[in-house]
Amino acid sequence: MSSKPRVAFFDFAGCEGDQLQIINLEEKLLDVLAAVEVVSFREAMTEHSDQYDIAFVEGSCTRESDEERLRTIRQNAKIVVALGACATIGGVNSLKNAFSDMDEVKRIVYGEDGKHIETYPARGIDRVIPVDYYIHGCPIEKNEFLHVFKSLVLGIEPRIPNYPVCVECKRNGNVCVFERGGFCLGPVVRAGCDSRCINSGSHCWGCRGLVEEPNINAEKDVLAKYGLSVKDVLARFRLYNDYRFEEIEK
Repeated sequence: MSSKPRVAFFDFAGCEGDQLQIINLEEKLLDVLAAVEVVSFREAMTEHSDQYDIAFVEGSCTRESDEERLRTIRQNAKIVVALGACATIGGVNSLKNAFSDMDEVKRIVYGEDGKHIETYPARGIDRVIPVDYYIHGCPIEKNEFLHVFKSLVLGIEPRIPNYPVCVECKRNGNVCVFERGGFCLGPVVRAGCDSRCINSGSHCWGCRGLVEEPNINAEKDVLAKYGLSVKDVLARFRLYNDYRFEEIEK
């Protein structure tokens, strides 16, 4: 048996764009493959094994039947990594969580066929199993994946930013979105994307989730300065994580 760490990739409810980011590492992917033995990666190979050391899990948990599969992955893996916004914070799938009646959600989306669909409110995988590390974003940043991957292979702690996007905006010389007459969750959302959306003239949508101890009062102060309330903008940031942003309303 190979002495290399055995790595597996799994997908739940999501677009699988984060796994595509890994495949798009191109020549760097060869270095990744040389350092480990990939035993399961549905998007890139047909082989599968239930013997693995590190499990990367993409996608949110949206069905009760998903939970048993997640528990099996946790039981088999020494390390579990949540990969991307859906796995870390619920992602786009959590938009349905605003509806209290999942049967109504199924009817709206699938019509009469909805009665055959199994679903419940979407959640990040750490609501079901313990997660050791998180790679944030929608999609993930390829360089951040490489950093986490190499760190785990070498047995060292990966460094994931826990400061707000505003830090990266200032470093990049961006004009504040609020100064442009827009709105942004940059003061409370985790950095690590190099303020990608703001750099392109948009605003922070919150795909990397809130920092661990968000300064909610600071965000409220910023909104008040520009004549906005939390309720004015909160709905626009439910795109990736419905339940966490409710903390801002309190």
